[in-house]
Amino acid sequence: MADPSSYRPKPGQIPDSPGVYKFRDEYRRVIYVGKAKNLRQRLANYFQDLASLHPRTRTMVTTAASVEWTVVSTEVEALQLEYSWIKEYDPRFNVKYRDDKSYPYLAVTLNEEFPRVQVMRGAKRKGVRYFGPYGHAWAIRETVDLMLRVFPVRTCSAGVFKNAARSGRPCLLGYIGKCSAPCVSRVTPQEHRDLAEDFCDFMAGRTGTYIRRLEKDMTRAAEDMEYERAARLRDDAEALRRAMEKSAVVLADATDADLIAVAEDELEAAVQIFHVRGGRVRGQRGWVTDKVEAVDTAGLVEHALQQLYGEETGDSVPKEVLVPALPDVPEAVSQWLADRRGSHVSLRIPQRGDKKDLMGTVQRNAQQALALHKTKRASDLTTRSRALEEIAEALGLGSAPLRVECFDISHLQGDDVVASMVVFEDGLARKSEYRRFQIKGFEGQDDVRSMHEVIGRRFKRYLQEKERTGEWEEIRSPGVTGPVPAPDTAPAAQPSHSRDGSPQDEPREDGPREDESREDDGRPKRFAYPPQLVVVDGGQPQVAAAKRALDELGIDDIAVCGLAKRLEEVWLPDEDDPVVLPRSSEGLYLLQRIRDEAHRFAITYQRAKRAKRVRSSPLDDIAGLGETRKQALIKHFGSVRKLRQATIDEICEVPGIGRRTAESVAVALAGAAPPAPAVNTATGEIIDEDDGGSTS
Repeated sequence: MADPSSYRPKPGQIPDSPGVYKFRDEYRRVIYVGKAKNLRQRLANYFQDLASLHPRTRTMVTTAASVEWTVVSTEVEALQLEYSWIKEYDPRFNVKYRDDKSYPYLAVTLNEEFPRVQVMRGAKRKGVRYFGPYGHAWAIRETVDLMLRVFPVRTCSAGVFKNAARSGRPCLLGYIGKCSAPCVSRVTPQEHRDLAEDFCDFMAGRTGTYIRRLEKDMTRAAEDMEYERAARLRDDAEALRRAMEKSAVVLADATDADLIAVAEDELEAAVQIFHVRGGRVRGQRGWVTDKVEAVDTAGLVEHALQQLYGEETGDSVPKEVLVPALPDVPEAVSQWLADRRGSHVSLRIPQRGDKKDLMGTVQRNAQQALALHKTKRASDLTTRSRALEEIAEALGLGSAPLRVECFDISHLQGDDVVASMVVFEDGLARKSEYRRFQIKGFEGQDDVRSMHEVIGRRFKRYLQEKERTGEWEEIRSPGVTGPVPAPDTAPAAQPSHSRDGSPQDEPREDGPREDESREDDGRPKRFAYPPQLVVVDGGQPQVAAAKRALDELGIDDIAVCGLAKRLEEVWLPDEDDPVVLPRSSEGLYLLQRIRDEAHRFAITYQRAKRAKRVRSSPLDDIAGLGETRKQALIKHFGSVRKLRQATIDEICEVPGIGRRTAESVAVALAGAAPPAPAVNTATGEIIDEDDGGSTS
């Protein structure tokens, strides 16, 4: 690990002009390329105290052994040079978008004597006109098949074309009128090229001209009583309309634009692009990338623009590019795009109307792509096995932790403090074994104390189950005497079922409390199974609290670690320094997924608990008063306030309410302090209590 101060340039050595800089490692390999409006200010940011740098930036500057720069005249030149160097050197610490598939394009080979329409993938070739990309190759072939009625352009390969020319007989498409058969000189090279250019014009969005021309020719043929020709022209116009219908109109003003959306988390980002031409979506593509450098949404957008248009010129760069966030220097990027197009390009964030709605659709596609990418990565058996092995090696475990439990604390400013326990087995979530805890040992906000209580309660239950099965008779913690109490926990329910008995995708998370220690078939309850690894959401204090809880119970065969969210560091008990897993580590990725799932589960429970408290009624705490009779009381009196003012005899008048119950209701409401009146902030009006006894 290099010390950045060892290669830091001397003061005044770095110019304060625009430029591009490169960090190299000890082997002179370029590991990072960046650009700056002011080189001196930008490079100074890399040579601060290491503790103040972003973890990814810190890793980069400690890997590097030297830095060099090139001065340019303008920010546009800096953008161009940065793109060229990233393409040339492929630096390991730069964001690199990778296609999640090789997208097919509809291509017209205008660089040949007889242009050919075909499906193409891979790198773009000079002199070839591209349309798309398309999601599937069959979508291209369906579109081409419809358009060949009107634009009978050659689609055959070079070998087929030469054989037809040698034999003097065209292929089947030539006989059925879907190819103009230039191979046997039915049309001249110029006539065939004109057909290919008309085909390109139609695909580029200039559709109205051709349909109107066909309709005009059809009308003229009908007037001349050439009915067969008129019918053929009618069918040609209908074929073009069907080809147009395959891409719905999304922007009414026939806009040519590309819409770019980004979905990201701490580790990865997904980019989706919709290509709109003539107001219709003509293509879609997407990338996924690891965030190997400290980059925000604006930076991701700038990288995406470089990836999209770095090799494009002319009409391939649209008049308008819509993005979720503008790059740091939008003027320079706009000028760079304009130079590549040859005319003005508008780079902006859509604010309203159809374009904003369409951007929302692109954003949803990006989020779906990121979720799908993570699902594929998590479901791969080889990847999960490697992740568990990396965790075992990093934490010094004897074997891979096949069962991992993660705990997280959640509260709202010290109120409604709850905890969650999620379980991952073989790297996959076991939602049926999730558990929820209410913190009861104290009140207020203390995450460390809460973690100690939760770990203690969970493993007290484990010891109780071991005692029931006779597997824990001798070993006792010095501080534990008598029977081990069961924790007051609420489990996530088993997966709910639909009416036909099939399990639902998402198990319900509002199941009953777990009091029994055995399943119906005699198997131990879930708390009886110990994990090989306990993960807590937090750093050194939370890890120490969890380890102390286990020590107090005499449990020493379960590993404990913590994952701190800010720097994604793994903390071990009694260690002063964290374990730093590599950025690309599958083990780190799995730990983060487990931690994030525990956080999600805790937040869900905490919000539900808070919402229930807000909706609570004084009637909820009256023993023996069920939901039906409670609703009957509210319906009879109209509100809890009026019920509180009623006498016992008046309460007895409600059907189903006996005198003993009426007395319980009267005593309970008399002892409960009436809530402060609710006020409508818009009108200032005092609102009566609602049917449930809460205020709104």
